[in-house]
Amino acid sequence: MSRYAGESGGGADPERTFAALPPARGQAFTRSWWGRAWVTALEGTALDAGQLKAGRRLARAGAVGAVSVRPGRLTAVVRDREGTAHRADVLVRELSDGQWDRFVAMAAARSGHVAALLDREMPTHLVEDAELAGVDLLPGLGELEAECDCGAWDHCGHTAALCYQVARLLDEDPFVLLLLRGRDEPALLDALRAEGSAPAGRADSAPDGVDAADAYATGHVLPPLPDPPALPGAPGSPPSLDTETVPGAGVDPRALEFLAARTAAHAHRLLAEALGGGHAYRPVPPEPTADRDAVRLAAGDPPAPVAARLAEGSGRGREGLAVAVAAWRLGGAEALAVLDEEWTVVGGAAARARAALDAAWEEHERPPLRVRANRWTVVGSPVQLRLDRAGRWWPYREEDGRWIPAGGADRDPATALATAERAAGQAAGQAVERTVDGRRAGD
Repeated sequence: MSRYAGESGGGADPERTFAALPPARGQAFTRSWWGRAWVTALEGTALDAGQLKAGRRLARAGAVGAVSVRPGRLTAVVRDREGTAHRADVLVRELSDGQWDRFVAMAAARSGHVAALLDREMPTHLVEDAELAGVDLLPGLGELEAECDCGAWDHCGHTAALCYQVARLLDEDPFVLLLLRGRDEPALLDALRAEGSAPAGRADSAPDGVDAADAYATGHVLPPLPDPPALPGAPGSPPSLDTETVPGAGVDPRALEFLAARTAAHAHRLLAEALGGGHAYRPVPPEPTADRDAVRLAAGDPPAPVAARLAEGSGRGREGLAVAVAAWRLGGAEALAVLDEEWTVVGGAAARARAALDAAWEEHERPPLRVRANRWTVVGSPVQLRLDRAGRWWPYREEDGRWIPAGGADRDPATALATAERAAGQAAGQAVERTVDGRRAGD
């Protein structure tokens, strides 16, 4: 839900005012890809990296007040480290009337685009289709112009802090970006409704035949789909096997019953995801493999004999499968890939990784890191960061010469490393307790 304090009513200059957000220490400023594109536009525009760091510090500390958003302009009062208040403005080019007409026509022709916006999502294909229509929704390098009463001619810490804060607002509601470009949500939805109800006679001049994808997307040709099924409260319980029937050679009844139960649970989860909002825009999961399925099944707490068969069949062994299960429970197939894969970080991925590491810590606070491929190990400490191919950082800790996943992924390497350090500290404390308990038992 979008958090805002108020909204202007019905004038020529729509405006939304978002209440000040709480501090964001130890978290990434944005989770969405469009929020990251906004941050990239800022960081590629500002000439002074020191001012960007100052802006990140102020935004993380909660120094940005209520944010006013209106066509072409963002405004907020930002307090510096001494508590002095400054008015900061960021200017963004508005779209022309012709560009808005093209955007509305494009979005109305694809019902999925409108549904995504109403779900507070901005899928990549919406932005790509808009670009093909000559409409740039996301700002490019140099488009975020700064004005601040501190007198800086380029982005200062105050305007940078405002931009970082707006990235958090964009995560919750991409209509913030559309308002900046010149149209508020009610006006845009009215235009989309008007476009959708335009007379169908315009198609008379079109060539014979209709593209199948367009026909399906508009919904004017096909009859409406039936309502989706209701989600059961819990997975179904598979029937017990007939214990009087002798199973075929190599068939373990306990393993077969467990497989049926896990299949029902997996089907229930897939149905819940399909009925949830934004399902059509989620990334396609990787293809299943025998090893990945073995780990997924082992994560369902099978009976000991079944677990032993999975450990052997996967080739991981008992301890290796336990580590893989820990990764799966933290992030599914993506976390398992981070556990197993070691890849060389080059090009843009390397540049983004360096930028994330530079931004994560204040000067002289970053721990010494030893780098190998996509793994950053803290020198002299049993903790490690692993970078996945989506640019997220996964915390790891070392135990008995083996690296163990310590938590879920984070866009901020400092937050991920703090998670790894906490997990390593807890494991060390538990090891001490086991040693003490063992000595007491031997006395």
